[in-house]
Amino acid sequence: MSRSPNDLAGRLSRQAEAVCRNYLSNGRRHGNYWLVGDARNTPGRSMYVRLNDTPKGPAGKWTDAATGEHGDLLDVIRESCGLIDFIDISAEACNFLSLPRSEQQPTVSKQTRALAPSGSAGAARRLVSMSRSIPGTLVETYLRGRAISALHETGSLRFHPSCYYRPERGPTETWPAMIATVTDLKGKLTGAHRTWLDPGGFSEAHLGRAPIETPRRAMGQLLGHAVRVGCCCDVMAAGEGIETMLSQRTVLPAMPALAALSAAHLSAILFPDTLRRLYIARDNDPAGDGAVATLIERTNAAGIEAMVLVPQLGDFNEDLRLLGADALRAMLRVQLAPQDVERFMTSAA
Repeated sequence: MSRSPNDLAGRLSRQAEAVCRNYLSNGRRHGNYWLVGDARNTPGRSMYVRLNDTPKGPAGKWTDAATGEHGDLLDVIRESCGLIDFIDISAEACNFLSLPRSEQQPTVSKQTRALAPSGSAGAARRLVSMSRSIPGTLVETYLRGRAISALHETGSLRFHPSCYYRPERGPTETWPAMIATVTDLKGKLTGAHRTWLDPGGFSEAHLGRAPIETPRRAMGQLLGHAVRVGCCCDVMAAGEGIETMLSQRTVLPAMPALAALSAAHLSAILFPDTLRRLYIARDNDPAGDGAVATLIERTNAAGIEAMVLVPQLGDFNEDLRLLGADALRAMLRVQLAPQDVERFMTSAA
């Protein structure tokens, strides 16, 4: 019996995790999402598939943050299997749906539906509310261990002494963590980023992060938003990592900055109406190449001047730690517009 695309997509969505495990086997589950490189099952983390219904949308819907593509699980079957005609896509979907229900499939009770999902903005708000400011905490020790001294205007950073960490396998653990609030252009909290920390302090082996498989994870609505440091004006800087942007702030203490948390999200940041010049603090890797190219194209279209800041090593925190603040300051001085040198490179924190 032939079935409509909507019927098949709905049936697949009720087994979203099983579909992902079968057709997107190079990905992995993180909270309420399945992360993978793209719908063709490329390894990576830029595409995310919603595994359960949430207030943000139904299960089975996915978005590729790197390209802006989106769709449902029928599209996943089409792309991952290289199919073109719907009759073939439908046959593959029906073949999958004839299998026994996967034991991996989560069951959602009425009670859990009433709660904010683990990866939602509501869950992020609860996490932030349970954390505290960073002075005198392990977060301050961690940042100073990475040679970051610019801790002014860091209200977006918080400390949680025992933040849950769920490994891919094994029981849930607790570690101290740096919690960073992700906000939109109006300052509304949309998500949070967690960096789990080593309670033993800073070490070169882990750079102060906890010795776990994925010591950094984000939650909530991230696309277009960022971790913000300083008040936005007509000039600001944007980059991927929190530590990268705080390293830049160590020698450019007056320049507002935002951390988009990944190359894919950096390319998709939303621009404030007041922005006239954007400094892109890139990382020296292929993902950084793509983010810079996309961001320059978008700033040009918006009438915003874009200037790229290039580190000597892998990123600006590596430069700060291994080369020193004076070397980083000299390196950035020649990459700034002349009028911004005096304006933003006045008194280092």
